[in-house]
Formats: sequence, C-alpha cells, structure tokens
Amino acid sequence: MQSVSRDAVLDWIKAYAAAIAVNKDYLTQLDSDIGDADHGANMHRGFEAVLTKLPGVADKDIGSVLKTVGMTLVSTVGGAGGPLYGTFFMQMGTTTSGKLELTLADWVAALEAGVNGVIMRGKANPGDKTMVDALTPALAALKEAANNGASFPEALRQSDRAAEQGMTATIPLVARKGRASYLGERSAGHQDPGATSSHLLLKTASDTWANAG
Repeated sequence: MQSVSRDAVLDWIKAYAAAIAVNKDYLTQLDSDIGDADHGANMHRGFEAVLTKLPGVADKDIGSVLKTVGMTLVSTVGGAGGPLYGTFFMQMGTTTSGKLELTLADWVAALEAGVNGVIMRGKANPGDKTMVDALTPALAALKEAANNGASFPEALRQSDRAAEQGMTATIPLVARKGRASYLGERSAGHQDPGATSSHLLLKTASDTWANAG
C-alpha cells in the first residue's frame, strides 16, 4: 500500500515554504493587479513562521503538524490568506489526527476537508476568481484518479495539473469575492494570486511525494 510518512509531510511543508519564498514577488505582483499587493509577502512571512514551529512538532502525528501550520498562519498572515490557508491546514489536521502516514485515501479525505473549510470560511464558489478555482478541480481530479486505481504519485500529478488549469482559468474571470471584486470588470485579464499559491501547494506535494511508496 502506497503512503507518505510524517517526515514526507514535513518535507512537503518545507518545500512549499521554499516555493513561496521563490515566488513571493510574483505572487505580490499578481496581487498588485487586482488586490492589496501583499499576498506574496504575507504568505512568505507566514511560512517563515511555520518553519520555526516545525521542529517542535517533528515527533508528533501528522494531524498535529498540520494543525500547527494552520494556527501559525492564522496568527501571522495578514489579509484573507491567513484565515483561509489557516482553515485549510487546520481542517486537514483534524482529518489526519493520530496518523503517522497517509495513504491516497487519507490524502483525498484531508484535501476534501481542507477545501470544504476554505469554501465555508470564504463563502466562495468555483468561478468567483479565488483559490477555490484551483482547489476544487484539483480535488475532483484526485478523487477521480483514486477511484480509477491510480498510484499515489500519479493521482498527485493529475491533481496538480487540474489545479494549474484551474489557476489559468481565473485569468478571464470577473472577481466576485475579496478585494478584487471591487474592480468589477477590470479584474478580468489577471490571474488570481490565491489560485496561484494554491497551485503551488499541490505542485510541491506532487513533486515532493513523486516516489511515494
């Protein structure tokens, strides 16, 4: 049975923190087009704080690790990103409580809980030009791959590709939530920064766990 270990989960979070650091200026540029121009800086600050907390939970279960990530983001990330990403990780943590490894089925359940948490917290639907536009198709692709008997790494790749397509599909949309919605029609033609950071989240999971077994 294919699975990822707690150490692999920690590696994923570190890889995502590194991806945010590399892309923080790009994320902020996207946000300057339709938002407060702070998404990259906020996420970078949040995940720098997360990195300082990981050693303290490195011997805990996966649920405790993910809950710690979520609580740290809520307390350190400004704007909408903190509550939304914080909720995402805390809901994932609740679903994975007590686990020291994750099967594909566990990851499906965790991602579904996280996505549902984001939707409830942000009151956003697909098509509103938010992170939901990347997360929702990613979850659907992951479920379909799992149901079709795909390996864990292959299911992750399909989820990553769906998130990327969902991210790109935000470009022509008119924003209906958040600061970008104030721009109305002028928000069209710009890629959503939250959808972009959400794609990075699933891409780093796919890349980090490419050899899950």
